[in-house]
Amino acid sequence: MFDKFRKEKGEEMVEERVGENKEIESVESATMEHEESTSTIASGSEIGIGELMGKRAKLEEAIDSVGVMIKNLKDKRTLLEKDIEKESVDIKNLKEKLEKVSQYIDEENRGIKELENKRRQVENEADEVGTIINTLRSKLSGIDSIIDDEGNRIKRIKESRESLED
Repeated sequence: MFDKFRKEKGEEMVEERVGENKEIESVESATMEHEESTSTIASGSEIGIGELMGKRAKLEEAIDSVGVMIKNLKDKRTLLEKDIEKESVDIKNLKEKLEKVSQYIDEENRGIKELENKRRQVENEADEVGTIINTLRSKLSGIDSIIDDEGNRIKRIKESRESLED
């Protein structure tokens, strides 16, 4: 029955509105003819043709109803496909943003490591400067003790001259 909507066996149904419109028109005209023939042919009702025509009309209405249901389902599916595509695009955008955030975090981590390395270098240089300062202090202490010793000698020499002069 719905084979006319299929392109080939196994493929999805395709809506043919032109064909539907012609069928609807033919159903409507058949229904009108049926109503006219029912009133004029009383003898046909006696052998059940009228009943058969009524059943056929009801079947055609059911087929039309199924067609409308199929169209509604197709419309709903189309809307769902659009919604899914929109969500897919939104998710892809979020994924791209998260990837950029991840790249930013990686760059910041690299920057922090570089700063740590620079800080270590500065600390090492500061330690070297501290070592140089301690060495110079030690040398200055040595010089200071030499100066003190020499100063004490000079003092003793002056004291011994003064005591000799007296």
